[in-house]
Amino acid sequence: MSGQVKRIAAPFSDETARSLKAGDSVLISGVIIAARDAAHKRLVETLDAGGKLPVDLKGAVVYYVGPSPAKPGRPIGSAGPTTSGRMDAYTPRLIREGLKGMIGKGYRKPEVVEAMKQYGVPYMASVGGAGALIARSVKKYTVLAYEELGPEAVAAMEVEDFPAIVVIDCEGNDYYTQGQAPYREL
Repeated sequence: MSGQVKRIAAPFSDETARSLKAGDSVLISGVIIAARDAAHKRLVETLDAGGKLPVDLKGAVVYYVGPSPAKPGRPIGSAGPTTSGRMDAYTPRLIREGLKGMIGKGYRKPEVVEAMKQYGVPYMASVGGAGALIARSVKKYTVLAYEELGPEAVAAMEVEDFPAIVVIDCEGNDYYTQGQAPYREL
């Protein structure tokens, strides 16, 4: 890790996505998409039925989140990450549709990592348990699709300096593995 924090804009260009390396700390500003497993399932079902997605995934960065209700004067409540593995069954398909970055917590399945490498998509982690702090970076929250899913609806989140760490980069380098290596018994 370089020790520097990279300030980047979302949606991601191919250049931005490929510039991120495992271990990089990033602050993201722009628009990211909030969606969890129920929304991912609906998106893939729409594609499987030959339908058009209700949101353009070209360059999109998705945050696996189901925020709590907003307090007065705030766009959302606590907004901590959901375990990313819950989206793994749907992720390769959405990557093929143009998804360019993901934020969550935890490990990813090998088939997801292969799709990330093939299409140049990084996976970033946000700190679980810090949902109230993360919510401060969200300036606006607008439901785009599947409103009936409540906090699992697809939504646009306008963010400023959203904190994350690149866990798996476009080359498949895994910061979880790299970070644990010095502590493993040989």
